Order: sequence, then C-alpha cells, then structure tokens
Amino acid sequence: MTMIAGVCMDNLKTNKILAGFLLAGLLAMGGGKIAEIFVPYQELEENAYPIEITQLADSGNNAAPVNQGPEPILAMLASADIDAGIKIAKKCSACHEFNADGKNKTGPMLWNIVDANMAMKEGFNYSGALASMGGTWDYNALNAFFYKPKAYVEGTKMNFAGLKKPSDRANLIAYLRSLSDAPAALPTQQEIDAESVRTD
Repeated sequence: MTMIAGVCMDNLKTNKILAGFLLAGLLAMGGGKIAEIFVPYQELEENAYPIEITQLADSGNNAAPVNQGPEPILAMLASADIDAGIKIAKKCSACHEFNADGKNKTGPMLWNIVDANMAMKEGFNYSGALASMGGTWDYNALNAFFYKPKAYVEGTKMNFAGLKKPSDRANLIAYLRSLSDAPAALPTQQEIDAESVRTD
C-alpha cells in the first residue's frame, strides 16, 4: 500500500507541474488578447525615425572606373636624381645593358633609348605587341610603360610589375636620358602643362 501511495503522490506532483505550465500559457495568451483590446494595433503614417535614402544616378552601365594612368612626371625631370635612377636601373641589369657598346640580352640594350623609335634596336626580337605599336619612347611613353608595362603594351614579353612612385619613374627616365652623346631636350613648360591637363 505504501508503494501505491508513493506512486499516486508522484503522479499528483507531475499533474500539478503540468497544470502550472498550462495555466501560465493560458494567462500569456489571455494577456495578449486583453492588451490588444485596450491598445489596438495602428499602422504608423510615417516612421518614428525617418531614414533618407539617396538614389545614385544610373550611368546606364556598371563599368569599372577607367584607369587614368600614371601621375605626371615631366615637371620632375629637370631636378630628378640620376644617382637614384642608376640604383633603380641596377634591378634591370639582368635583362638590359646600358653602355654605348652594350649588347642585347633578354631585353634590348638601352643606350640612347629616350626619343628612339619603339622596337627599333637592331638585332633584338621584339614582341609582336610592341613591334606593332609604332611611335617613339618619349617621356610620356616611358612614364606610362614604367608605371605598368603590361597595361601599356598588352602582350609585352617584359615581366616587370612597374614603378608606382612618380619619383622613381622620373629618376629612372632622367638616368636613361643621360645615356646618350646628345641627350634629349628636357620638357618645355607647355609640354609640362599639357601633361598635367591630360592626367587631371
């Protein structure tokens, strides 16, 4: 009898706990309904905290920004550091020679390169991309090429990432300008002004 009484007590306790949970749930539901009666739901005419959304103008395409190319360097050439240019050029010496009697290596020799016709160093096998470009290695062409060779001449065989600092490009070009018996003239003020307008 004692065992039966214990089982009944346990069942009674379990029933009380379940009844408590059930009552709590009913009270919560009832409370929600009562709240809706006393405080009915209303649609707001406008947000309590207005959020302004700026509509960007649609240009009609999703093209990436156009690369405007390297920064101007013509104004820097007159005061460029040739010794610093020599140090930069040493990194290129595995592929290029710089002396008047230098030979072509993996790349063409670079004596008298400033203002020379592109792809015209005798005896060097240029890439088709460079050979078909035409033009001369003037200051602007050298600046653009040294900034990012593979962007300036798509298909070039030259594996060189480029010089991002304008001062490095100016110093290297100033050194290359000195590699001639008759160095090319420095840029005129008119050319300097024109370069600045093109890159603005």
